[in-house]
Amino acid sequence: MSPKPGQTITQHFAALQDPRIDRTKHHSLEAILVIAICAIICGADDWVAVEAWGNAKRTWLEKFLDLPNGIPSHDTFGRVFARLDPKQFQKCFLSWIRAIAKRTRRQIISVDGKQLRRSHDRSLGKDAIGMVSAWATANHLVLGQRKIKDKSNEITAIPQLLRVLELAGCIVTIDAIGCQTKIAETIVQQKADYLLAVKENQGQLYQEVQDLFAGCREVGFRDVPHDYCKTVNKAHGRIEIRECWTLSDPEFLNYLRQRDSWKNLKTVIMLRAERRIGKKSSRDARYYISSLENNAKLALHAARGHWGIENGLHWVLDIAFREDESRVRKDHGPENFAVLRHIALNLLKHEQTTKLGTKTKRLKAGWDEDYLLKVLSG
Repeated sequence: MSPKPGQTITQHFAALQDPRIDRTKHHSLEAILVIAICAIICGADDWVAVEAWGNAKRTWLEKFLDLPNGIPSHDTFGRVFARLDPKQFQKCFLSWIRAIAKRTRRQIISVDGKQLRRSHDRSLGKDAIGMVSAWATANHLVLGQRKIKDKSNEITAIPQLLRVLELAGCIVTIDAIGCQTKIAETIVQQKADYLLAVKENQGQLYQEVQDLFAGCREVGFRDVPHDYCKTVNKAHGRIEIRECWTLSDPEFLNYLRQRDSWKNLKTVIMLRAERRIGKKSSRDARYYISSLENNAKLALHAARGHWGIENGLHWVLDIAFREDESRVRKDHGPENFAVLRHIALNLLKHEQTTKLGTKTKRLKAGWDEDYLLKVLSG
């Protein structure tokens, strides 16, 4: 007999506790989970669409699933995922992703937050939820996620997420909101390196790093131990020039008055980016602190890699999965639906035989059951 669709997934999600009482269990939790994942892969973006897809594919699904009462209604999907323990769900997600993700040394793990804009419920005074995600830029996989608690921000959610990830040997990159001493310490405790953007939110640190590089530039970095890297890229009618300077000498790092507050701080970094389009040009400078060694090429690679989470995850969730339009709002529903999207996205990214965009892959999976099975085999 052929393996069930998503059997690898369901093995890792078998520990999920069903939130329903026995007399209301007209459909197995496994069937609900598998149908939801399959439907979302195939283009469903809400519970009504999940039910519609299930009814359209009922004959095919019955080859793999026990469906004595047919396809669950959209209300059933909504109730189950609204009540499903999100911590358990994410724990199962982590178990699954560890089984499929290939980790390499110096892999860049980008961490960033995103708000689910339509998840608010004004009638109940409920704000839109935010999710912090970790993204493996080389593998194009979501490694984990954590909901930002109500009345809180990413600063509290990021350490919670980092502690449950396997990060040894990796480089963790975070934008300015994550430039916090406790976050740096958490990354080091996980045996990883960090590269943290420094902006005006870190007033004193930002000014000191900016002044340090300004002084070095005034003398053309003469007699200043440093490393330097430059890249030039031409594409789509524009030229992008990136220059990176790194300083690791203790004499210069001691200029930072709170240097000892940052665990394993070894390097400060300036990245200058210039974009030329025709006769017009723009230039900006960015600053970072890092536990990496004095290696400008590596620092530039990590800084550029961070933006993979915007292009490879957040943008795809908005464009291909219409995440910002999702009106799933009840209880744990928005958080759990976000995890379902991450599962679907990982499976679609993991399928490499078809060179199509994510949105078109979703359509193809909906049209072609053999292709859907190939996606699920990941």
